[in-house]
Amino acid sequence: MVSSVLPVSRVPDSRDAPALRWGIMGPGWIAERFAESVQAHSTQVIAAVGSRSLNRSKAFADAFGVPAAYGSYEELAAAPDIDIVYVCTPHNFHHAAALMAIDAGKHVLVEKPIGLNAAQARDIAARAKAAGVFAAEAMWSFFLPKFDVIRQVLDAGTLGTVTTVLAEYGEHFERGHRIFDPALAGGPLLDLGTYPLALITEVLGAPERLSAFGEPHESGVNAQLSAIMQFTGGGQAVMNTHLHNFTPTAATIVGSEATLTIDGPFNMPGGFELRFPDGTRLRHNEAAGGHVEGLHFEAAAVARAIAAGETETQQRPLASSIRTMDVADEIRRQVGIEFQGEGNAA
Repeated sequence: MVSSVLPVSRVPDSRDAPALRWGIMGPGWIAERFAESVQAHSTQVIAAVGSRSLNRSKAFADAFGVPAAYGSYEELAAAPDIDIVYVCTPHNFHHAAALMAIDAGKHVLVEKPIGLNAAQARDIAARAKAAGVFAAEAMWSFFLPKFDVIRQVLDAGTLGTVTTVLAEYGEHFERGHRIFDPALAGGPLLDLGTYPLALITEVLGAPERLSAFGEPHESGVNAQLSAIMQFTGGGQAVMNTHLHNFTPTAATIVGSEATLTIDGPFNMPGGFELRFPDGTRLRHNEAAGGHVEGLHFEAAAVARAIAAGETETQQRPLASSIRTMDVADEIRRQVGIEFQGEGNAA
């Protein structure tokens, strides 16, 4: 029998979460969106900011009313008046920055991807566990209210046997963007491709077989890649990511009993539709939005987890982050993508 209603989101109001004192490591674009989001929609406190440039830290502090600005990552990690470090440095510094915070006894939220490869992700997880501190990847999509509803739909078996996941993410970037810089682990995989890969591995797990195809860019980074995956039980997935131009950033989860189509961009606040073979359609309506409307949910979830004495989040456990990076490593191996200073992900 087809259900007549969708479940409701169980995500609480972000303002009800206990406030943490956050230190931001790397005052770039995503750090700005994070500060805007938590200051507008939660009680979380941005207590300090650190950069390799004191001028950049001071400019960020002035813009967002942050009381402390440091001219090095080390100073921020050692600061006594912060509870958690939000790492939003360039990708190739995520691992070292996270370990710096962990070694200083701080909880840590690492902007996605959690590292350049699965080995770095495993190292962060192991070091955090040994230190007894919280660690998580800031894969913010999974903390949105709509993904809580999607998780309930999947857990209830409403889709039946999941057979197929289709997910893609393409975007246009101006030529001076860091995504074109080989020295900063550029290319679409880490910036964009982690979203479809995270969704695919969240729904279907780790693939048994994978075939990947890449296209180089004149800058020296990868321009586009596609992957076809097969999973235990016969499920399949297809993903594409590139830096050529904007796409719908669509995602569809197909099951034997129903199909779930997430409005594009699927990784941001918005709605989705459940469609059954008899023509029944169930709609989850959520106001479309971007990072400012959505990042506060992950901050609040992290604050609740830490207040409860937990060292991970249920929405994005470290094992899930590692699994996604394992798949990204295999894609890189097949396509031949290397990041400077790291070597090929074997």
